[in-house]
Amino acid sequence: MSVSVDGDGRRMKVPARQPAGVWLRESSTGLAVLAVAIGAGAGLGAVVFRWLITTFTHLFSGHADYSAAGGEAHPWLPALGPWFLLIAPVLAGLIYGPLVYRFAPEARGHGVPEVMYAVAEKGGRIPAQVTVVKALASALTIGSGGSVGREGPIVQIGSALGSTFGRWFRLPEGRLRILVACGAAGGIAATFNAPMAGPFFAMELILRNFAVESFGAVVLSSVTASVVGRAVFGDVAFLDLPPFTLRNPVEYLLFIVLGVVVGACGVLFTKVLYWIEDACDRIWRGPEWLRPAVGGIVLGALLLVLPEMYGVGYPVLQNAVEGKYVFGFLLLLLAGKIIATSLTIGIGGSGGVFAPSLFIGAMGGTAFGIAVHAWLPGMTASPGVYGLIGMGAAFAGAARAPITAVIILFELTGQYTIILPLMTAIVVATLTGKALLKQDTIYTLKLRRRGVDIDKRPETRRLAATTVAQVLEPLPEALREDTELRPAARALALSGHGMLPVMGEDGEYHGCVTARAVAEALGDDREETVGALAELPPLVTGESSLTDALDALTQASGTGLPVRDKEAGALTGWISHQGILAALHPAR
Repeated sequence: MSVSVDGDGRRMKVPARQPAGVWLRESSTGLAVLAVAIGAGAGLGAVVFRWLITTFTHLFSGHADYSAAGGEAHPWLPALGPWFLLIAPVLAGLIYGPLVYRFAPEARGHGVPEVMYAVAEKGGRIPAQVTVVKALASALTIGSGGSVGREGPIVQIGSALGSTFGRWFRLPEGRLRILVACGAAGGIAATFNAPMAGPFFAMELILRNFAVESFGAVVLSSVTASVVGRAVFGDVAFLDLPPFTLRNPVEYLLFIVLGVVVGACGVLFTKVLYWIEDACDRIWRGPEWLRPAVGGIVLGALLLVLPEMYGVGYPVLQNAVEGKYVFGFLLLLLAGKIIATSLTIGIGGSGGVFAPSLFIGAMGGTAFGIAVHAWLPGMTASPGVYGLIGMGAAFAGAARAPITAVIILFELTGQYTIILPLMTAIVVATLTGKALLKQDTIYTLKLRRRGVDIDKRPETRRLAATTVAQVLEPLPEALREDTELRPAARALALSGHGMLPVMGEDGEYHGCVTARAVAEALGDDREETVGALAELPPLVTGESSLTDALDALTQASGTGLPVRDKEAGALTGWISHQGILAALHPAR
């Protein structure tokens, strides 16, 4: 507030003009402005990222999308025939392997778990260089044949942009997390022309809540990014599919079965993904920067056998849903995609798992549709309907994000007629995924394997991850066991702890005496020393977590407890409620 004087000489309080930084950090309007800016940045990032993928795909394969080229030769190197597929992943790995290893190791993998970890454990802090490194590494991976998607990279790219904006303006953690979600939503919206799915992806998977302030900012970012994306790519559905219709209400029973079958395929994809990643970790003994290049030889061999696995594979997905593949080949493509995507990530490639899950669902769903159509030809829709619904069901089974799955499938295809069966299959697939994966998803399993449980509150995770030794306080002056009650009462009052350790003449620890025990003894006029009142409190060691220490403190009578050496039993320090609170909310 500033003070001014009016014409009558009275003092009036006049609001002072806020600095721009404070306005951006604290006001809702400032948050909205940042959300729009991040949405524009994420939209431009998506445009550049898609251009990079197209450029590298042309460079390494000579085609706009080699997955539908049928094993043709590279037009620039016709003498090699299809054997260039053995070389492309190796050359790309020699570029992005050292790039990721040197500048941004978190850019390796499928991206979304890394953003979830940053939001849950780091307050939304993502290094700025991730934006560039992730874009280059993922574009090189996909362009050279890596069988992964682009949603994970664009989520991480947009999130890193949002985090950089937030840290630049020194936003508090709560708002920094919102800006990370804004970047993720903007990236999804611009990449897939899905302005509704972007916010739900960010809220359901990244923030894992639907708070009003967060949702408003994320929607603004998504809308802005969509405007940028549509200005460049046009306003058309991401997948150009013929219209589908249902034939009979009885089919809803088949959609329930489809949800179980394809949801289980999503779970199988999750299991195989981490099994192959573990196998690659066990086998590889060389430097990490060389791993993508050496592993690229194996990936290239797989592409040589099944070139439909090259890159994201949307043309192959579209061919399957349009009924251009037979039953057996669909199952081969399903199995091939699971292995190819898992191998790409296992060797150190960079790319998402959303598009592969859609691919797997389309193959499994269309194969299911062919089977039921042969069984009930007059009562069932075309197999493509089942393939379309299977896309959402596979993602729901793997990621357990039913709201996002329904909305993004609707926006990707523009097929409103299948919305009810889509919802039915997705709910069933989500329940199937929960039954088979328990609390994990394809995203959270990566974090849980690193000891991070994002289902717990951030404060709870911080307590569990911090040991007592990290917040150890000096031991207060102990009382000798022969100290009389009145001097002991004075010492306890001055200590502020309500409890003090008691030491014997031999220097051994005899327990603790509480202010309450001393007060009761004085009230009864008992002639005792503190040695007679000492009791052993709950044991706390330096290796104990703060969660265990807090449990022990709630059982104790004072505000602190002595910390003992696990082996020798000697006192090493003190732990108090205040120390735990300081660790939970450190000063910035």
